Amino acid sequence: MADLNISGVKKLYDGKQVLHGIDIAIQDGAFVVIVGPSGCGKSTLLRMIAGLEDISEGDIAIGGQVVNDIDPAGRGCAMVFQNYALYPHMTVRENMAYPLKIARLPRTERDRRVAEAAAILDLTPYLDRRPAQLSGGQRQRVAMGRAIVREPQVFLFDEPLSNLDAKLRVTMRIEIRRLHRRLNATSIFVTHDQVEAMTLADMLVVMNGGHVEQMGTPVEIYRRPASTFVAGFLGAPAMNLMPARVQGGRVVLEGAGGHALTVPGLAIPEGTAFTLGVRPEEIEVARSAPLMAQVDLVEELGGSRIAWVAAAGQELAVMLPRDLADTPVSRLGLVLPAGALHAFDLASGKRIALTLAEAAASQRAAVAVA
Repeated sequence: MADLNISGVKKLYDGKQVLHGIDIAIQDGAFVVIVGPSGCGKSTLLRMIAGLEDISEGDIAIGGQVVNDIDPAGRGCAMVFQNYALYPHMTVRENMAYPLKIARLPRTERDRRVAEAAAILDLTPYLDRRPAQLSGGQRQRVAMGRAIVREPQVFLFDEPLSNLDAKLRVTMRIEIRRLHRRLNATSIFVTHDQVEAMTLADMLVVMNGGHVEQMGTPVEIYRRPASTFVAGFLGAPAMNLMPARVQGGRVVLEGAGGHALTVPGLAIPEGTAFTLGVRPEEIEVARSAPLMAQVDLVEELGGSRIAWVAAAGQELAVMLPRDLADTPVSRLGLVLPAGALHAFDLASGKRIALTLAEAAASQRAAVAVA
C-alpha cells in the first residue's frame, strides 16, 4: 500500500475551472471519504487520481511517485464503480480474474488470488454463477473482489452503494469497513451520502463547488464545522442556523420576539450580526421556557422523534427526549445551551469564535499547526 498526496490540483473543462487547487495528504492505510453534493467535483477528483481524467494543473503522487503522466494501468489503483461494470457473459470467477488475465499473470497465480478474494468476500459458493444470477449486494462484492485481486496500492470507490436499497447499503457499509480493516489498504471513497461519509471515514474531506471546505475526522467536523455549508450538510437533520446579533452583551435571535441568550465570555463585538447554529439534539426541551415554540410536525423515526417547530420567527428541528416519546405535543419550551452554540460570519459563512475560550483554543491550534 502507499500514501497519496494531491498538491494544487486544478481541473478545467473548455476553459471553465471545476477544481480550484485541491490539496489533500492521505496516509498509507487510511480510509478517506470525499463527500459533497452533486457537481462539487468529487468524482472528477477521483477519476484524476485513477488517471481517467487529465490534470490541468498540480501533482498527484502515489507512494512518493508523481503519476500525472502515468497511464491508469501503471498507477497501482483499482476502482470500484457505481454500476458494478461486470461482464454479463462471464462467471464470477472470470470477472474477478479478468484484470489478471490482461496483465498476463500465470493461471495458478490468478486462481490463487481469486480464491483468496472470494473467501474474504464470501463469494466462494458463487464463483461459477453469472452476474444475472446474483443479487445487487453480491454483484457489488464481485466488483470489489475484482479490485482486490489486483493487489493495488490504492482502492478507489466511486459511489459504489448508490444503486442498492437502504437495508443493503447498511450491510455493505459494514462489509466495506471490515474489508478495509482486514486489508489495511489505502482507500478513497466518494459519496454524496453524509451517513456513509460519517460511518466509513478515518478522515473526511467535505467538498463544495470545486473547493475543499473542511478536512478532519468525522467527529471533529460534526462537532466543529468550519462553515455554514458544512454545518448544513452533515447531520440528519442538519444544524439549525439562525440570524443573530450581539446586543447589550447578549446574543439576540433576529426573529419574532428577539429572544436573548446569555453566553459567558462572549467574543463577538457589540452590534455584530452573524449566523448562530445549534444541533437538533443539543436543544433542551421543557414544558415551559422563555423561548416557546409551536410544533408544526413530528417525524417518528422509531428510536427517536424529530419535532419541526416555529420559534423566534425560525423553523427549527428539535430532537425530542425519551420522556416525550409517546406524548402528543403542540407547544414546547426550548433552551439553547451556551456550550452547544456555534457562530459563523454572516458574509463568508466561515466559522468564527463565539467565546473567548474558543478564540484562545483556535489560536493555540493555529500556533501548533504552524
